[in-house]
Amino acid sequence: MKLLSWNVNGVRAALGKGLLEWMTAASADVIFLQEVKALPGDVQGVAWPKGYEVIWNAAEKKGYSGTALFTRRQPLSILHGFGSPAHDAEGRAITAEFPDCYVVGVYVPNAQPELARLAFRQAWDRALLAHVRKLEQKKPVLFCGDLNVAHEEIDLARPKENVGNPGFSDEERAGFRDFVAAGFVDTFRQFEKGPGHYSWWTYRAGARERNIGWRIDYVMASAALAPRLQRAWIEAHVPGSDHCPVGVELK
Repeated sequence: MKLLSWNVNGVRAALGKGLLEWMTAASADVIFLQEVKALPGDVQGVAWPKGYEVIWNAAEKKGYSGTALFTRRQPLSILHGFGSPAHDAEGRAITAEFPDCYVVGVYVPNAQPELARLAFRQAWDRALLAHVRKLEQKKPVLFCGDLNVAHEEIDLARPKENVGNPGFSDEERAGFRDFVAAGFVDTFRQFEKGPGHYSWWTYRAGARERNIGWRIDYVMASAALAPRLQRAWIEAHVPGSDHCPVGVELK
C-alpha cells in the first residue's frame, strides 16, 4: 500500500498549482489532504483522478481547516472525527478501516502564537492517542498528516531560536513522545537519521529556497507494521503549498 499525505493550504488554490497532476503521477492507494478549506460543493466540477473514492470532512466554519481522503481501496468503514463535538467541529480527522489496517488522517490544531490554543491542542492530542490505541486493539494503525510539532531538534533548521514557540514547545513535544511511548513508529526516521529534511517552510524571507524549515508532517505506524515498511519519504521538491507531501509504502 502506498500512502501519501499533504497539507495543501486550500484545495482550491492547490488545484491551480498542479494538485491533480501530482495526484495522477503519485498513483497512490490512499491520499490524505489537510487544510482543504472547502466544502465538497466548492469543488463539485473537479475531475479527480479516476479510481478514487473521495471522503470529505469539512469544518463547520466555512473556509477553515477541513480534510479529505482519496482511496482506491474500498474501506470497510469510515469515521469522521473522534465522536467528540468539542474536537470534531473543525473537520480534522478521518478514519478509514481496511482489511489489514486502519488509516487515520489528521490535521492537528496549531497551538497559535503565545500558545494561546495549547490547552485545546493538548486535549486533541490525548483524544487522538486514545482513538488510535482503541483501534489498535482490533488491527494495526497508520496515522498521518500535519501534526504541527517538530519532535526533536533535528526536525527543524533553527531549534535554539524556536524553543517554546508553537510547534516546538515542551508541551507539544511531550505530546508527540506519548505516541512514541505507546509504540507508534515515526516511519521517516526508520530510513533517514540525518538533518536537513523538512516538510514546512514559512513563505517569508525565501525560507524554502534556503531550506530553513520544519518537519511537522508525519506518517506514524503501529509497531506491528514496522516489518512491512518498504520506504518513507518527503517530497520537498513538490510546490503548491507551504507544506510538501510525505509518504510511506508498505509491503
